[in-house]
Amino acid sequence: MKYIDEFRNKNLINRIFAKITKVMPGHNVDIMEVCGTHTQNFFRFGLHKLLPSNLRLISGPGCPVCVSPQEYIDRAIHFAKSKDTIILTFGDMLRVPGSNSTLEKARAEGAHVFMIYSPLDSLKIARQNPQKKVIFLAVGFETTAPTIALSILMAKKEKLKNIFFFSSLKLIPPAMGFLLKDKRLKLSAFLCPGHVSSIIGTKPYEFIPERYKIGCCVTGFEPLDILEGLYLLLRQIVRNSPEVANQYMRVVTKSGNRRAQKIILEVFKLEDASWRGLGKIPKSGLKLRDEFSQFDAEKQFPSSSKLQTPCLSGRQANSKLQKCRCADVLKGLIDPAQCPLFGKACLPEHPYGPCMVSSEGACNAYYKYR
Repeated sequence: MKYIDEFRNKNLINRIFAKITKVMPGHNVDIMEVCGTHTQNFFRFGLHKLLPSNLRLISGPGCPVCVSPQEYIDRAIHFAKSKDTIILTFGDMLRVPGSNSTLEKARAEGAHVFMIYSPLDSLKIARQNPQKKVIFLAVGFETTAPTIALSILMAKKEKLKNIFFFSSLKLIPPAMGFLLKDKRLKLSAFLCPGHVSSIIGTKPYEFIPERYKIGCCVTGFEPLDILEGLYLLLRQIVRNSPEVANQYMRVVTKSGNRRAQKIILEVFKLEDASWRGLGKIPKSGLKLRDEFSQFDAEKQFPSSSKLQTPCLSGRQANSKLQKCRCADVLKGLIDPAQCPLFGKACLPEHPYGPCMVSSEGACNAYYKYR
């Protein structure tokens, strides 16, 4: 198939749905998708209305904005308060709540906070503002990391002195392993993210069937992609033959994009990272290597005191945030509608939790489409 409309063809969708119905086991099946785009499209195209009642698709921590820890936002706001500083960020980050504020509110109070569409734009802005400190909020997963790494390499080559990167880059496979250790989750399989897998390939997921004896499938984002991915996983479950399947073969290979991987490893090193809602996950984050420390905002502008706010866990001082259950949504323990704030105090135009902020957040998808 060559064109998008082929992946949305009603006849083909009905055929794969018939296959799902035929292979569906009699017991309940919980499959977690670890990608915000899967979350959006699953509800956007109404696929939840097609599936058998005993097949449940659970949203996981696949939204980079949602899992950026509260202390990261607080630190970014702290940077923004400096009059000689320009903060650059992707759009969804503007409204993510910190302890007491957001970057959007900081901008309204006079901070120089601007939205950009590519990390490469940060180089242009740094050249145009040589008297300013330009800090890019490097947020994302493996998909975003290569372009950010390339921007840092270009900054070094140009000998730019006024550009810095504040990294909250995270890796998906360690988070999947972390979730599998939670005994409250009874997952039958994973739908693996297509964009991330285009960079890392399918090999990094092999520990899942080998160690945890459940299957996973790298899947594209069109309706037919998602349904076919579910069918491949159900077939594994019925046959009790867990493996790493690749439905998205038109984009993803076993080894991934070697050139992108090389650029990432050249600039970044693995470190333990804090995930909002999940806590600290070993070797799940990317920080700048020592040879690029001149571009590391954390090292160049250390805080005078440690931020006091932990990752979101339902224990914030704010009474509304105490009721926010984004942490449980990110872990797949509850559906967004089970949060007492969902659709009431917490709305897309006035979000209390990060899952309602981003277009890739589970709460945002539930509210818009379900």
